[in-house]
Amino acid sequence: MPLQIYNTLTRSKQAFVPTTPGYVGIYVCGPTVYAEPHLGHARGPIVYDVLRRWLRHQGYRVRFVSNITDVGHLTDDADAGEDKIQRRARVERLEPMEVAEKYMWSYFDEMQALNVLRPDIAPRAAGHIPEQIELIQALLERGHAYVSNGSVYFRVKSWPSFGKLSNRDIEEQEAGARVEVREEKEDPRDFALWKRAEPGHIMRWNSPWGVGFPGWHIECSAMSLKYLGDGFDIHAGGVDLQFPHHEAEIAQAEAAGRTFARYWMHHYHVLLNGQKMAKSTGNFVTLAELRARYEPMYVRFYLLNSHYRSVLDFTDEGLEAAKNGYLRLLNAYREVRRLLPAAPPGVHLGLESALDRLEAEFTEALNDDLNTPQAIAAFFGFVTELNKALLERPGRDSLARAEQAFAVLGEGVLGLFPPRVLEQQVGGALLQGLVQLLLEVREEARRSRNFAQADHIRARLAELGVVVEDTREGPKWKVV
Repeated sequence: MPLQIYNTLTRSKQAFVPTTPGYVGIYVCGPTVYAEPHLGHARGPIVYDVLRRWLRHQGYRVRFVSNITDVGHLTDDADAGEDKIQRRARVERLEPMEVAEKYMWSYFDEMQALNVLRPDIAPRAAGHIPEQIELIQALLERGHAYVSNGSVYFRVKSWPSFGKLSNRDIEEQEAGARVEVREEKEDPRDFALWKRAEPGHIMRWNSPWGVGFPGWHIECSAMSLKYLGDGFDIHAGGVDLQFPHHEAEIAQAEAAGRTFARYWMHHYHVLLNGQKMAKSTGNFVTLAELRARYEPMYVRFYLLNSHYRSVLDFTDEGLEAAKNGYLRLLNAYREVRRLLPAAPPGVHLGLESALDRLEAEFTEALNDDLNTPQAIAAFFGFVTELNKALLERPGRDSLARAEQAFAVLGEGVLGLFPPRVLEQQVGGALLQGLVQLLLEVREEARRSRNFAQADHIRARLAELGVVVEDTREGPKWKVV
């Protein structure tokens, strides 16, 4: 089965066929950088990171673009209120661009900790003012926009297909605008392409319509078309952006005579206390807070254990369960790596059969609308069979293939086993040496029939997360 993607635009799963054979263009709506990133900000980047990795695994060349919003996103997420970055700048007594730089790099640092690959291009709205002005001018020339009191608005009634992504009837859409905003609009449904800058507004640029700043929606239309071209393949983002942000993006691009994205993917919310995580409400847990308590790969694993189109309610218990599941896979990977150098030549038929099933089930899962929970389940099934095979000392060829499966599918596609984690969990020379020294002391105690001391060493190691197993080949240990 080829890759099937649930396309929000058609409300159905569709076989993915790129515009240009062998090449894929992806645009993901990135963060507005005015505060520390929270867990809700991680779900989309991790999901679309797996999409990108899977497409590359299938042989595609991928251009992955994810923007940084550093201007134009107002506090009511529409055409009223204060710019979120400017408001934060006032609170922190910084320049707006200092705020944007500070939280942009904080976001990238957290994504790196989660093993999310950097975008090929991370365009910033403030760096693409000319492109946004050019797109606005095209809309004005075609009669789909108008100037009012130094601002420019999109004329929604001129574009009957507005609402097709969210399946909303244009005639039934509620205004949702303040009275003073309505007064300079022809229609309360119209939205800002360019806003006049009031005297106290710090972020301001010259334009053909006066000094102002771009609306929130226009940036993504302009930047996605610039870097991916007309009719690019996939546009992705949170389900909360579907209306009005993504709806406005489509209207702006198509009304200007451009062909826009062909597949639309939307991930659902991460909840906390039954409510959507949001900086605006204070209902969130930051990624930095989680990183202080947990290895970031536990968080990545936790998020991938739920399908991206399902709501995920965050709990500490769920994250602890994810930690235990992750360590089961990681320890199996470590054991394969440990045994491989000394393994005898040959294959193990049972392990070969388990690897065949893993590859088939993993492929089927990810081709079914990126079903990461099912792909992870395939890995757990494989590890059960692997552990049985390891008792029979499988040959080097089968072990090498098992190691490749962990490296290519587990890390290369799911992004779960970066080198720093493998080295950290194996422990490095210092940890290995200290544990080995304690095991030697324990073995000496056992030979001297001092079983109380031997048990005490084993128990203390267990408290520190080092589990010791006595085998016919001698004691083995692993970090849990």
